[in-house]
Amino acid sequence: MAPREQLEIDPRRSRVFGEVAELYDATRPGYPEPLVREVLAYAALGRRAALEVGAGTGKATVPFAAAGTPLVCIEPDERMADVLRRNTASSPQVQVEVGPFEDWLPSESRSFGLLLAATSWHWLDPERRWDLVHGALAPGGAVALFWNLQGVRDAELHAALAEVDRRHGMANAPHGEPASSFGDVPGNGGAVPGSWPDAECRRDGRFTDLRAHRFRREHHWATDRYVGHLASLSHYRVLAAEQRERLLAGTARVLDAHGGGIAMEQISDLFLARTR
Repeated sequence: MAPREQLEIDPRRSRVFGEVAELYDATRPGYPEPLVREVLAYAALGRRAALEVGAGTGKATVPFAAAGTPLVCIEPDERMADVLRRNTASSPQVQVEVGPFEDWLPSESRSFGLLLAATSWHWLDPERRWDLVHGALAPGGAVALFWNLQGVRDAELHAALAEVDRRHGMANAPHGEPASSFGDVPGNGGAVPGSWPDAECRRDGRFTDLRAHRFRREHHWATDRYVGHLASLSHYRVLAAEQRERLLAGTARVLDAHGGGIAMEQISDLFLARTR
């Protein structure tokens, strides 16, 4: 499938998550264990540590740490990092550092065996991110980029939610696509158009052994949790407060009228590559 047109990311959106760090942590979905196993098998870290970029509150950090992976986590927001530290308090091999990845320099260049970015790659400077990744990795080191996306299983519910979004000017809700639209190709249907990294990585030329995987799960969200999840998303956070509350209230009414929640196809797409 041809790459979709690159979306111009509003820089305000990368700085809003800390406003709702606890809500983000409580409502955001994590990543499936098979994805974690696939990454670790591919990276074959041995004694080398991993570097996580944009770690947030630890949705990916926690399962990788549970597998025994030593991690240095870079998170630009101190409020998110505070929750991350709490969530990894029982994992002494996790180190948390605060600041933008673009400003962070490893103490020993090209030392990491794995760099991972969980739903954060699209926030990095597209002009510099492959240089930064290559500079942080040891020769043969792996990069793992992955995202969660959702598809609505009920066509009638999808249509009703689409009407609410249209009325309130929301164009990129996670329930914006029916589950049937995603197909089987990793990178198809991503929430951020143009973010799938395959073409960009191939143009860079310093990486090899490119692979892609798609993992599927069924998930049911109760109304309150799903609306909380929406409230933690950047494109909802940047709305005026009154507009956001009207949109969320309308979404909740639709969900309550359809049984008090939403059944979703939870898809996790994984991209892997390694330095030559």
